[in-house]
Amino acid sequence: MKRERTFTWEDPANLWDDAKAMSGVERLQMVVDGKLPAPPMARLMDIRIVEVSNGRAVFAGAPSEFHYNPIGVVHGGFGATILDSAMGCAVHSTLKAGDIYTTLELKINFLRPLSSTTGAVRGIGTVIHSGRTTALAEGRLEDAAGKIYAFATTTCLIRRKDEGR
Repeated sequence: MKRERTFTWEDPANLWDDAKAMSGVERLQMVVDGKLPAPPMARLMDIRIVEVSNGRAVFAGAPSEFHYNPIGVVHGGFGATILDSAMGCAVHSTLKAGDIYTTLELKINFLRPLSSTTGAVRGIGTVIHSGRTTALAEGRLEDAAGKIYAFATTTCLIRRKDEGR
């Protein structure tokens, strides 16, 4: 039986333009509160940011059939995406208005497979160190009972607005 999935998103340029003067944590809180739209990638993967504070971000999503790989479990890209998002946004939450970041390196260890019967999972990202040009963060992907499905670390490059681009 064929299945179909449709999704919509808002123009991402509006997200960037409307939030230029906000700090990272302010900008992300606006997305949590629904005052700014979620990025198109989050809509595509069916994940969402649900919590943010300085140095911490939490994403949630439910592994679904459309996340499956050819061997009948959720593709590792789902776990990698939710953890990269959580850790990256944890770093973003520490930035001043106009500062930007990008992932330089992502390391992930998968501990057990996800399936559509796993239920909702949370990617919890926490900053370990934030310097002038790089930040380190760690993340856990866990279910509602706290069972860990994956653990990750990241290094992010930071470009400060006051240092020019």
